[in-house]
Amino acid sequence: MYQLAPEKPADHWEVEALYDLCFAPGREALSSYRLRDDIPSVEGLSLVARDADAILSGAIRFWPVRIGVVQSLLLGPVAVHPTRQGEGLGHALIEESLRLAQPSGWERVMLVGDAPYYERFGFSRLAGVEMPPPTNPDRVLGRDLVPGAWDGITGKVRRWLD
Repeated sequence: MYQLAPEKPADHWEVEALYDLCFAPGREALSSYRLRDDIPSVEGLSLVARDADAILSGAIRFWPVRIGVVQSLLLGPVAVHPTRQGEGLGHALIEESLRLAQPSGWERVMLVGDAPYYERFGFSRLAGVEMPPPTNPDRVLGRDLVPGAWDGITGKVRRWLD
């Protein structure tokens, strides 16, 4: 049994340690991290999962980005501690955070990831939406939080403040 809760400032370094454990060294060199530099994650949607002993077992973060004048959420990273993988925790983090996103005023969400995994959450390839290089365009995925929210949206993904 896990408790999902919004990430708090006190969780920051523990979440960073989980991401370091789950992802390859140099993860912060990825182009998606340039979109996050000096931008706070989206409060209330970035969640942590703790077990019955309050041990961090998983985390998900969201960041605001722009495509032209349109705003979007950028999902990622999402991670589950290796000893907790296969228990449905990643699924729970993604589903709960997406459930919270639309009532918070967001219309669309995107990510860079494996289509076969994220299709089960309603994500599909975003043709014409360009992440900073070097990003494989086949891994740029999106999901409407409001019907038709991605219709006709094309262009380069930019930092929230640019």
